[in-house]
Amino acid sequence: MRVECDICGNEIPGDTLHCPFCNNRQEREVHRKLPGTHRVINIENGKPTVEAALQKLDRDLELARREHVIVATIIHGYGASGRGGVIRLECRKYLAHLQERRKIRTFIPGEEFSKKEGRTRSLMRRLPQLTNSENLNKKNRGITVVEL
Repeated sequence: MRVECDICGNEIPGDTLHCPFCNNRQEREVHRKLPGTHRVINIENGKPTVEAALQKLDRDLELARREHVIVATIIHGYGASGRGGVIRLECRKYLAHLQERRKIRTFIPGEEFSKKEGRTRSLMRRLPQLTNSENLNKKNRGITVVEL
């Protein structure tokens, strides 16, 4: 299996720990998934521009769709200023656009990813393994959960 380098984006073997092009250590959480249902997509890794982050999001969501992934956790960060980053804001605008166009079913901001929230409970009924998510009930503003 071949994947993209987390930093430079070049195609590398999936079991490589260091990219042969930029020599950066690879974060394998991008490709971690629960069997056939869940994927973590990190679009903040490497401090990309907003445009590069959204392009990576688009590519990884399309790949997840083709691989029949049901839920993706998007790591977009909250921003170094502490007031909410531009990548986070633009990512959520883009996800709202995808939802309107019926490219995704729904998305849940990390701060609303809670057992008390109706959309989260509904999603957990269909995917009980999400009850073990490290982000559940954490009010994590740096992530968004997407149902494809």
